[in-house]
Amino acid sequence: MTALRAGLIGLGMMGRNHMRVLGALPDVDLVAVVDADERAHRAAGGVEFLADVDALLERKLDLCVLATPTATHEALGTRLAEAGVPTLIEKPLAHDERSAAALVETFERNDVLGCVGHIERFNPALQDLRQRLADEALGEIYQVFTRRQGPFPARVSDVGVIFDLATHDIDLTSWVVGASYGSVSARVAHKSGRTNEDLVSVVAELVDGTVVTHLVNWLSPMKERVVVVAGERGCLVADTLTADITLYQNGSQPTEWGALAAFRGVAEGNMTRFAIAKPEPLHTELAAFAAAVRGEDSRIVTLRDGLATVSVAEALRLSAQSGSTVKVGE
Repeated sequence: MTALRAGLIGLGMMGRNHMRVLGALPDVDLVAVVDADERAHRAAGGVEFLADVDALLERKLDLCVLATPTATHEALGTRLAEAGVPTLIEKPLAHDERSAAALVETFERNDVLGCVGHIERFNPALQDLRQRLADEALGEIYQVFTRRQGPFPARVSDVGVIFDLATHDIDLTSWVVGASYGSVSARVAHKSGRTNEDLVSVVAELVDGTVVTHLVNWLSPMKERVVVVAGERGCLVADTLTADITLYQNGSQPTEWGALAAFRGVAEGNMTRFAIAKPEPLHTELAAFAAAVRGEDSRIVTLRDGLATVSVAEALRLSAQSGSTVKVGE
């Protein structure tokens, strides 16, 4: 099998991770990297370092990963689409809905493969969670609750927590449940002196009636990445930091103690932590992208998926500004 010729634009923290994994894929040859900052030259290691995208496009690429600041995605993504280069754009797809829609239109008009790096879809705990929900392990789904918090990431310079962190939870929630967002209500806070919000609390409803809550910040010394799904048969908890998944089942034995027996609800049942394989999510994501470039079956996150997530993020910003519930897409 001929190796695919890959390029990489952006050598920030995430870009360097992409470089490491692309260099390890057996069917991919990372031929060159681009970063406008010459100080990133050392990070390229033995890979050819280029100063501009024009030079990269001369290398006859089969695919490219775009891992630059979000505000640059539209301009750089458009260049790659018009050059006919299949591209994975790091999440979020763009900094606003207009730019995201423009990228979708450009890639589709040029009939070029494009996808978005929503890496949580490739977390083994969430993949397992999604399959268990599809197999009706919980029966009817009632609620999804996510917590994503930790210290401020120095890599972030152009967006707040809604577009940087909450877009993870927006995409994964819609994906694991299989339903889009209908309405959202958000409140934000600015506690660290930066222009963009550094805390957001969200209450939302999916179009199928599932209630959703997201708690997101980069103000906590404790790093946490948890997804909780509650349903009629119990609760599934996925920890995406450790890639663990745990099932808490409703109790099946009748309660005879009078005070508890009169309570019409559920009781605690068995708790099971599942042993699952834990491949690196970024490796799984980039392998899927390479497979898609070859025309094979894959699990890429489409540009339209990325646009849907940006639309919800825009609705969150509008809700926070107006103090009201916003219907997604209006």
